[in-house]
Amino acid sequence: MAVNFFYFLVFPGLLFLGVAGAFLSWFDRKVTAMVQFRKGPPVLQPFYDFFKLLLVKETILPKYGSPVIFLLAPVFAVFGATMAGVFILLPLFNITTGFRGDLLVIFYLLTIPSFSYILGSLASGNPLASVGSSREMKLILSYELTFMLVLAAVIMKCGRQFDLYSIIAAQQASSPFAASVSGVLLFIVAIFCIQAKLALVPFDMAEAETEINHGVFIEYSGAAYALIRLAKYIMLLVLPSLVAALLLGGFRLDGIHVLWSLVKVIGIVLLLTLIRNTNPRLRIKQAVNFFLVWMNLLVVIAIVLIALGY
Repeated sequence: MAVNFFYFLVFPGLLFLGVAGAFLSWFDRKVTAMVQFRKGPPVLQPFYDFFKLLLVKETILPKYGSPVIFLLAPVFAVFGATMAGVFILLPLFNITTGFRGDLLVIFYLLTIPSFSYILGSLASGNPLASVGSSREMKLILSYELTFMLVLAAVIMKCGRQFDLYSIIAAQQASSPFAASVSGVLLFIVAIFCIQAKLALVPFDMAEAETEINHGVFIEYSGAAYALIRLAKYIMLLVLPSLVAALLLGGFRLDGIHVLWSLVKVIGIVLLLTLIRNTNPRLRIKQAVNFFLVWMNLLVVIAIVLIALGY
């Protein structure tokens, strides 16, 4: 029991995920500044932002709404992101436990933050938050189907293995799935799926600062918003790590492979950052069509190629 609490609270759980995710958030902001010919924030800026919100800023409750659900939603978001991170990073760090992290469980855990944001925004009673939650629901219905198909294709490619540990082992025994034609297609689709899950441009229409003033988060402040920031930090580490596990051969913690494992995650975050800084925000209809038509088509082609042995 004590070991399980350590996994959840310290490593590879809440503390590790929050700290590592904050550094990745700084990296994302620094690259964004470089693209825009700015200096960018100091390396500890994400920590300053988090602790300022947590310890200094006041948490203001909306006058019209449900305060209990409004305050619990960020807690559920952090919990879902942390649990998903634990189940993903345990096999990545080659830590064997009684439960290796079934892909189906990970899939559902990764949906908890998005649904928590929807609940919190609806509980705020703000009309702009309702617009944001409506957009978030439509976006979830589009990219989650695509993401599920990506997982199904990976399961097919590794001989119908459902646990992440076996998927990583299969790649390390031969070659990463992304080294094949079908794997390249799955990697492209997975990148766009996690771009949407992270609510990064061009899929940030649920927040859209210039249109609905942060939408789903418009009423959040203080400690409640600090938890939302923490959940986003964690997801910024968890989702690239999942892609690395599914398609890039996972992590190897011996010799120079440690550096290569780090490069995989940083490289994916760099790709996400460049995409969000070189594309305009899509309308919700465009985003839904993008996933339901084009991304699903790519996944279907990849599945056919897998069936043919490519």
